[in-house]
Amino acid sequence: MFCADTSCWVAYFSGESGSDADILDSYLQDGSVQMVPIVLAELLSDPTLPAAVEKSLLTIPLLEVRAGFWERAGKTRADLIRRKLKPKLADTLIAQICIDHKITLHARDAGFRPFAKHAGLQLVLHGLVH
Repeated sequence: MFCADTSCWVAYFSGESGSDADILDSYLQDGSVQMVPIVLAELLSDPTLPAAVEKSLLTIPLLEVRAGFWERAGKTRADLIRRKLKPKLADTLIAQICIDHKITLHARDAGFRPFAKHAGLQLVLHGLVH
């Protein structure tokens, strides 16, 4: 299974090269991609998103939000804040759903590093965006 953050999807749709784009393309072809609901919402927030891309995104199976998700996400974020880190809420929600499903998150956003270091997120970083 493959799960990508918004940063990987944007790079993929922009035609950027990179290991994440190659892997995403391969997994899309064999139907092994899972979508984080928050990532889908971020992608659909682009008012210039072509209708064909939207239609294809909506066919990708969503990772389900499991019971207790919101509490776990809040506690995960609170733990990182106690550590003097500044986790974004959207990143926290994305990381938590991947942690809950024990699925590796592929991203270009270094903001996920604290979740890997302190919260058990399985993370693969590609061509970082700062």
